[in-house]
Amino acid sequence: MTQALWTNDVEFIGFVGTQYGSETHPPEGPVVDRDYIRALAQAQEYGGFDRFLVAFHSTAPDSVLVAAYAASVTERISLMIAHRPGFQAPTVAARQLATLDHLTGGRAGVHIITGGSDSELAQDGDHLTKDERYARTSEYLDVVKASWTSATPFDYAGTYYRVDKAFSAVKPVQRPHLPVYFGGSSEAALRVAGKHADIYALWGETHAQVRETIATVRAEAARHRREREIRFSLSFRPILADTEEKAWARAEEVLARTKAVRAAKGLGEAPPPPNEGSRRLLAAAGQGARLDKRLYTAIAAATGAQGNSTALVGTPDQVADALLDYHDLGVSTFLIRGFDPLEDAVQYGRELIPAFRSQLAGRAGARQAAE
Repeated sequence: MTQALWTNDVEFIGFVGTQYGSETHPPEGPVVDRDYIRALAQAQEYGGFDRFLVAFHSTAPDSVLVAAYAASVTERISLMIAHRPGFQAPTVAARQLATLDHLTGGRAGVHIITGGSDSELAQDGDHLTKDERYARTSEYLDVVKASWTSATPFDYAGTYYRVDKAFSAVKPVQRPHLPVYFGGSSEAALRVAGKHADIYALWGETHAQVRETIATVRAEAARHRREREIRFSLSFRPILADTEEKAWARAEEVLARTKAVRAAKGLGEAPPPPNEGSRRLLAAAGQGARLDKRLYTAIAAATGAQGNSTALVGTPDQVADALLDYHDLGVSTFLIRGFDPLEDAVQYGRELIPAFRSQLAGRAGARQAAE
C-alpha cells in the first residue's frame, strides 16, 4: 500500500496560472498559454516547491485539465487542484481525480473551494445561499471520500445527493486518499473544514488572527476526533530583495503598480467583499500597513483583499524567519506566489525556500543538542 505523499512536516506550494498576469501586470498572451504553464510549472519543480495550485473561477480555463497538462511536463512536483463542488456529480469527480492520481504517479491533490461570491456562482447557474452551498459541500465530500475508500458498493441519502450502490473501481494511489485542502472562513465553512479538511488553508493574516483561526478549526475538528490530524496552510505574496531597505522600496513599487493597473481598468475603490476571508484581511489592514514582523497589508487594502494579497517583506533570510514564526503557531504549509509570477517563483526557489529549510534545520539541530 502506498503511503500518502502529503505527510511531510513542511510543504511549499506555488501557483500555476494559464497566462502571464497579476495585480501589477495586465494579462497578456493567449488565455491558455501552454509555454507559460510549462515554464512556471518547471521553474517551481526545479526550485524545490512541493506542489502548485491551479485556481478555479467561473470564467477561467478548467483547473483539472490545466493541472493534467502541467503534470505532464513535470516529474516530481505535486498538484493542488482547486475544485468547486456542485457542478459535477461527486462520484464522477472522485473517479476523475483518482484516475489523475494514477496518471501522475500519486501527485494529485484537491483544494475544495465552495465559493464566497453569489455573483460568481450565478455565472455557472448556482443560486444556493452560502450556507446551503457549504451543506452541499459536506455531502459532496462524504460521497467523494466513500468513492475513494469503500471496498464495496455504498448507498448515500442526503439533502443534495443520493446514490444507490455507488462504487469506484479506481482508487487513488495515495492512501487513504488524495489530500483534501479546504478554504473558507465563515462559520458554515469552518464546520465543514472540521469534518473533512486534511489541510485547512487560510490567507496571510496576523499572528493573532492565525492563532485564533487554528484554535477554532481544531475545535471543530475535535467534534469528529480529528484535531490531531488536521494541518494548516497559509498564503503569502513574499516581496524580496538583498537588503531590507530595498525590499520595502520594492513593496511600495508593487503597491503603486497595483493602483496604476486598477486605474487603467477604470476600477475605483473596491466594494466591500462578500466573503469572510477577505473581510479578515481588510480587518488586519485596518490595523496598519505594516504589522507583526514583516506583514504588509497595503496591497490587500488597495484591492479589497480579492484573494491572496498580503505580503511578507524583507531579505530571504528575514522572510524565512517570519515564516518560522507562523510555523511555530502550527502552520506546516506555505502557499507563496509573487506579483512577478515567473521571476518571483525562480527567486523563491533559489533563495527563500533554501533559507527557510536551513533555518528550520538549524532550530532542530539546536533542540537536539540541548536535549
